[in-house]
Amino acid sequence: MPRTIWSGAISFGLVTVPVNVQSATEDHSIRFHQYHLEDMGRVRYRKVCELEDREVDQSEIGKGYEMTRDRVIPITDEDLSNLPLPTAKAIEIDAFVPLEDIDPIRMGAGYYLAAGGQVAAKPYKLLVEALRRSSRVAIAKYAWSGRERLGMLRVRGNALVLQELLWPDEIRDPTELLPSPAEVSEEEIEGALALMDTMTIDALEGEEFTDRYTEAIAQIIEAKREEKPLPAVPEPEQPVQVLDLMAALNASVQQAKASRSEDTGLADVHELPKKRAAKKTPGRKARSA
Repeated sequence: MPRTIWSGAISFGLVTVPVNVQSATEDHSIRFHQYHLEDMGRVRYRKVCELEDREVDQSEIGKGYEMTRDRVIPITDEDLSNLPLPTAKAIEIDAFVPLEDIDPIRMGAGYYLAAGGQVAAKPYKLLVEALRRSSRVAIAKYAWSGRERLGMLRVRGNALVLQELLWPDEIRDPTELLPSPAEVSEEEIEGALALMDTMTIDALEGEEFTDRYTEAIAQIIEAKREEKPLPAVPEPEQPVQVLDLMAALNASVQQAKASRSEDTGLADVHELPKKRAAKKTPGRKARSA
């Protein structure tokens, strides 16, 4: 059972839904410590007071805001828990929007919202069903970790999920990153679409969606533990310079076809469109279903 990291309430007009916030994801990465190479003694970071030049215990440490180099304003946990801010103790819903209106680049970590006791069961269910039937998500504000944040409430299964959102001014404009203007033909676009169709899957599941980096680290650790040779390093594929896009797309489709056939025994793929002679009058060829 994941631990509760925040308790409060969802404010939906005059309806209040007590909730407990719990992390919706897990990190399975392998962690390393730092060691002194000469004797493998553990290297640790210690908290030292600059004025007294001594290590201090966690109970002696608090927060503060530096006004000037010589003046610090102490801020206590009690101060932060009593902020003059409506969202300090509540997740306030401000609006509802279609999910497709939210750019995925704005989305951050997700959290499950558990009903805070039996009194929350009915309003919790009400909000779940209202969101489900409306096909919209709720946009809300809340205050965690020293700042007010933006988020969206959505339904996953029968549970409410709070998804972090970045504020609009936190998203950088990509215009300066764009390449120089270039033209692509209709055949090249249709070829790319055919390749996408070939590579389309039903769900993000299977061996190809496992963390191979963590698996490789585990293999190295096991080999060293058993005092065996380290796993062989595969030869990296050499990048191929693309001179003919249509030829590259055709080769990619054939490669995907072979891979799909090996994985499933079936090859449900789409052929690339035949290259057509140039027409005197411009026209767009409709893509067949």
